Amino acid sequence: MRILALVPGGIGDQILFFPTVADLKKYYPQAQIDVVVEPRAVGAYRVCAEVDQVFPFDFKDRNSLADWGNLLGSIREREYEAVLSLGQRSLVGLFLWLTGIPKRVGYAGRGKIFLTDAVPLNREQYAGALYHDLLQGFGINTPCPNPKLTLARQDLDWATAEQQRLGLAGQGYLVLHGGSSTLAKLKGLQKVYPVEKWAIVLRSIREQRPSLPFVVVQGPDDAEFVAELRKSNLDFQVVQPPDIGKLAAIIAGADLMLCTDSAPMHLAVASGTRTIALFGPFEPAKLLPADDRFIGIKAEGVDVATVPPQEIIDRLFGR
Repeated sequence: MRILALVPGGIGDQILFFPTVADLKKYYPQAQIDVVVEPRAVGAYRVCAEVDQVFPFDFKDRNSLADWGNLLGSIREREYEAVLSLGQRSLVGLFLWLTGIPKRVGYAGRGKIFLTDAVPLNREQYAGALYHDLLQGFGINTPCPNPKLTLARQDLDWATAEQQRLGLAGQGYLVLHGGSSTLAKLKGLQKVYPVEKWAIVLRSIREQRPSLPFVVVQGPDDAEFVAELRKSNLDFQVVQPPDIGKLAAIIAGADLMLCTDSAPMHLAVASGTRTIALFGPFEPAKLLPADDRFIGIKAEGVDVATVPPQEIIDRLFGR
């Protein structure tokens, strides 16, 4: 069977979709599974072994009819037997129908007339489970597992070399990612926790775990954050993973991840690393699985900066 999935959204959305892909492969082990994702999210599939091919398409761009026509032509050429989509608009259903794919799975809504299998849409649950519900269209009704990732040998080797370079070989460490993506800033989402508040948290951890090394992840948008944190006189190491796979490998080797709602948070969850994540506008229960290893702390409003440092410290040490 050849199966196609249309998965709009960023890296976090793709990782939340991993359980769906994993269970599809479990029930159809010989299936070829391809995905169409936004260009910014292609890198997520570096850590997903179940997907065969990834095709970029900017769903949110002002695509012309020719752009949609090219995508439609590419899909029809590959003669897929089944397609599933996270989109709920009637135009999405129409597009799936135009692909000519015999089995079309999506959420019940205005476009259900174009689907062969319409699944009830339940937004009041963990997003991974929401996506996993689409498998009902394939007769699969198992509970949604936690996301899991697969690390390539070259990424594990890179992380091992970095750990040796930083003097971390053979010991655990704390990873901090305190930045936010450019896209979140453009949308006005307050996902950056103030440096001075992170410093309070880290100093408290240092008092109680003096031998625990701190590792700060510096992504493309985090240079200013790291520079400000250096002024706090805290002792920490900096890593700059060049891709998602190497970032995931560094996180997977950690004892603890501190972060805001972000792609690194989802990588930490998928690697099974104990995580404390701060949330501004979104509810933790929608983005974190029900697992004691993953703690979400919600701001009172939409600005993550309002989370008191003491609350993070108390949750970390089980107070």
